[in-house]
Amino acid sequence: MTNSLSGRFLILTVIFVMLAEVFIFVPSVARFREDYLLARLERAQIASLALEADDMISPALEAELLRNAEVYNVVLRRDEIRQLALSSPIPSPITATYDMRNATSMTLIGDALGTLLDTQERVIRVIGNPVREGGLLIEVTMDEMPLRAALLDYGRNILLLSAFISIITAGLLFVAVQFLLVRPIKGVVDHMQAYAKAPEDARQIITPTAGVRELRDAEESLQMMQQQLTGALKQKERLAQLGGAVAKVSHDLRNILTSAQLFTDRIESSDDPLVKRMAPKLVNSITRAVNLCETTLAFGRVDEPAPTLSRVNLAGIVGDVIDSERLAAGDYPLSFSEDIPASMTLRADGEQLFRAIFNLVRNARQAIMATGEPGEIGLQAVEGDQAWQLTITDTGPGLPQKAQEHLFQPFQGGVRKGGSGLGLVIAADLIRGHGGRLELKKTDENGTVFALQLPKEDLALAPAAE
Repeated sequence: MTNSLSGRFLILTVIFVMLAEVFIFVPSVARFREDYLLARLERAQIASLALEADDMISPALEAELLRNAEVYNVVLRRDEIRQLALSSPIPSPITATYDMRNATSMTLIGDALGTLLDTQERVIRVIGNPVREGGLLIEVTMDEMPLRAALLDYGRNILLLSAFISIITAGLLFVAVQFLLVRPIKGVVDHMQAYAKAPEDARQIITPTAGVRELRDAEESLQMMQQQLTGALKQKERLAQLGGAVAKVSHDLRNILTSAQLFTDRIESSDDPLVKRMAPKLVNSITRAVNLCETTLAFGRVDEPAPTLSRVNLAGIVGDVIDSERLAAGDYPLSFSEDIPASMTLRADGEQLFRAIFNLVRNARQAIMATGEPGEIGLQAVEGDQAWQLTITDTGPGLPQKAQEHLFQPFQGGVRKGGSGLGLVIAADLIRGHGGRLELKKTDENGTVFALQLPKEDLALAPAAE
């Protein structure tokens, strides 16, 4: 009961109602005590008027008047000279005097609490103003125990009424919470449990139905999360299937390229000057294709090989990338520029670094050629104290907004229509494997700038783009 939402609401409601009744109870008791004492003063005033009607009343009648007024003595000051009084024996000395003429609220509350807490029989004096301007002052002496008994009865009735009100209120709130909160929340939990059993089933995605705004917001957020998760699971399933197919294709392609490698030996022996000049580039291209097939197979086994670090010449790698892209551009008006120190050597895996730079330059070339306008791609390298940095700039149209939002996510960060976005993902993964990072420095309608950074030390730099 106490662990349920509705049960806690029920208990808290009872507690809060009782607290509210406590704040009502104290002033109510003080008010009841004031009315009680004023009533005794009024009765005593009426009794004293009999003395004015007949100055000589019998002792029996005087005792009866005092008994009806529930006081021992009455003093009514009519003016500065005349004073009427009724008296009877007082059983004990007067222990307290209460002036009701100018009593403040806090004074009345304090006196009421004192009466409730004091269990001794006391005789008290009460002073007040006569009703209907019947004099200057009226004073009575009375026993306090009847007042305390009346206060206790009144307080008991107030507490019983408060308990009854709190139970009724808590019950109504319990029913309201059940219908307005507990049932909708339980429905959301049931949806979540059903969805967890079959997250690929789109029929299990929740449909927002709650009338309460906060619950409806929660249902809509849950619906969005479930839709994204279901889509991601379907995409992963398709990627797994695609990975299997790519592994098979890469396996067969590797065999074909290996056979092609055997023929390149005979081509290199040709006396044709053009063949002699182009044959080494063809051999390098086929070798890289074979390596790419092998690494693709390893990636399909979730076993991307760690980079084999050695000293490599950056200018040579960049030159191979530019030569390859010039051939791919053909007669298109695209120029390449490079500012790479000829003697700059990096500590890196040459093949993986070639693939990373090749993917970035290829993306830039494809983006420029898609515009139909002339363009330029530039590569510049600098060596710092802690790292080497290669900057790749282009004069293309810039990355679209979607590509910027999903820049390093496969099949979501494509920079051109129909692109898969794998080029950037592969480049970022390869650079991260070196302990470096790949960053997008700038992109707008005037072009894009990527910075590739490799550390000089064995310790990794900051994590690559996630």
